[in-house]
Amino acid sequence: MADPSTYRPKPGQIPDSPGVYRFRDEHGRVIYVGKAKSLRQRLASYFQDLAGLHQRTRTMVTTAASVEWTVVSTEVEALQLEYSWIKEYDPRFNVKYRDDKSYPSLAVTMNEEYPRVLVMRGPKKKGVRYFGPYGHAWAIRETVDLMLRAFPVRTCSAGVFKRSRQIGRPCLLGYIGKCSAPCVDRISAEEHRELAEEFCDFMAGRTAGYLRRLETQMREASEEMEYERAARLRDDIEALRHAMEKNAVVLTDATDADLIALAEDELEAAVQIFHVRGGRVRGQRGWVTDKVEDVTSAGLVEHALQQLYGEESGDAVPREVLVPALPEPVAPVREWLAGRRGSRVDLRIPQRGDKKALMETVRRNAQQALVLHKTKRASDLTTRSRALEEIAQALDLDTAPLRIECYDISHLQGDDVVGSMVVFEDGLVRKSEYRRFEIKSFAGQDDVRAMHEVLTRRFRRYLADKARTGEGVGEQPADGTPEGEVPDTTRDETGRPKKFAYPPQLVVVDGGRPQVAAAAKALAELGIDDVAVCGLAKRLEEVWLPGEDDPVVLPRSSEGLYLLQRVRDEAHRFAISYQRKKRAASMKAGPLDDVPGLGDTRRTALLKHFGSLKRLRAATIDQLCEVPGIGRRTAEAIAAALAKTSPAAPAVNTATGEIMEDD
Repeated sequence: MADPSTYRPKPGQIPDSPGVYRFRDEHGRVIYVGKAKSLRQRLASYFQDLAGLHQRTRTMVTTAASVEWTVVSTEVEALQLEYSWIKEYDPRFNVKYRDDKSYPSLAVTMNEEYPRVLVMRGPKKKGVRYFGPYGHAWAIRETVDLMLRAFPVRTCSAGVFKRSRQIGRPCLLGYIGKCSAPCVDRISAEEHRELAEEFCDFMAGRTAGYLRRLETQMREASEEMEYERAARLRDDIEALRHAMEKNAVVLTDATDADLIALAEDELEAAVQIFHVRGGRVRGQRGWVTDKVEDVTSAGLVEHALQQLYGEESGDAVPREVLVPALPEPVAPVREWLAGRRGSRVDLRIPQRGDKKALMETVRRNAQQALVLHKTKRASDLTTRSRALEEIAQALDLDTAPLRIECYDISHLQGDDVVGSMVVFEDGLVRKSEYRRFEIKSFAGQDDVRAMHEVLTRRFRRYLADKARTGEGVGEQPADGTPEGEVPDTTRDETGRPKKFAYPPQLVVVDGGRPQVAAAAKALAELGIDDVAVCGLAKRLEEVWLPGEDDPVVLPRSSEGLYLLQRVRDEAHRFAISYQRKKRAASMKAGPLDDVPGLGDTRRTALLKHFGSLKRLRAATIDQLCEVPGIGRRTAEAIAAALAKTSPAAPAVNTATGEIMEDD
């Protein structure tokens, strides 16, 4: 591990100008490429105290052995040079997007004398027009089959084309009218190229003018009594409209736009792109990346734009690019996109209407792609085994933790405090073993105290069962559950509640040193010393152990860290869902049920606005009227209903609108 001070440039050597910099390792390989508006300020940020750097940045600067830079005139030039160097050097610490699956595209080889239409995957080639990508190759073939009636462009391979020229006979498509047969000179090379260009224009969304032209030709043929030609044109128009109907209209104003959405966690991010042309979704693609550098959502968007348009021709850049976050600064990126397109590009975040709704759809696709990616990764037996071994090694355990229990606390500003317990066995979830805890002994934002109570209740039950049966497992009491704990309704074949199979080898808590100390204290008070405890802090994904001053930092690519993260996230999800369910139930049932005109939608709005029934009781009528959909008459009815059911039966001061409380 190198000391950054050994290769730090002197302050006067670094220019205060825009530029691009490269970090190299001891073997001279480029490991990171970045750009900056001011090279001096940016590079200085890498050579501060290592303790103040993000974990991933710290790893990069200690891996590097030298740094060099190139000065450019503008930030746009810096953006272009950064992209070129990332492509050339493939640095290990830069964001690398990879397709979450192989998407096929419809390609037209305009670089050939006789352009050909085909399905193509993989890297894009110069001189070839691409449309899509599509979700499935058969979707492209269906579209092409319909289009060939109106645009009989060549689709055969080079071998078939050459063979047809030699024997002087076209292939089957030439005989049935789905190819103009340039191989036997039914059409000249220039005419065939013009036909291919019309095909490309139609696929690019310029459909209305072409359809109008065909309709005009059909009417003229009919007036001239060329009925066979008119019928062929009619069939061509129907085929083209049928091909267009396969792509649903999503934007009624015939917009050309690309929509980019993100789904991310601390280690990985998924990007989804919808290509909309003429108001219709013409293609979709997705990428997944490891967060090997400390990057924000804005940074991920900038990298996605570079990946998407860095090698595209100008007509592939639409007039609008809708993103979830704007790059910082945004002006150079807009200028770069305008240079790629040859005209202005509107790069923005959609705020309302159809475009915002479509962006939400793209975001859901990104979330599903990330979940699918993680599921595939977690389902591999070899990967799970390696993850458990890495955890055992990092935490100095005697054996791999085959059963892991994770605990989390959730509340809303101190109200409705709940806890969750999730179980992973052999690296897989065991939902039948999940437990939920309702904290009734206190209220407030004290996660440490709540964590201590949850661990105490869980392991006190385990000890009681162990004492009852004389072994490590036992039944739950007949009355179901300790006070405040939600009963588990999952039952075995005998009708009795299921057992805890055995105690965990590892307890994971969502949090840092304080939560870990509370969990360790709870186990120590119960005399349990054979269960390991650790905590996973979200900020830097650090693993904390009881009594340790410094955390354990697992490598970013560690399967063990990935498994701990999945366990922690599942506990957090389970706790949040229970807390929200309790909060909704407390608002739905009770004093507000009989208020006239107050349905589920308005009750939900009240919940979101005030957060709890306690705060709702304390609200004035004017404050109630601030909630969307709540008028003054409804607010007065709500205040009266709450006053009747209040423990102290407060009255409402109709003069001031305030809910009066007794001293």
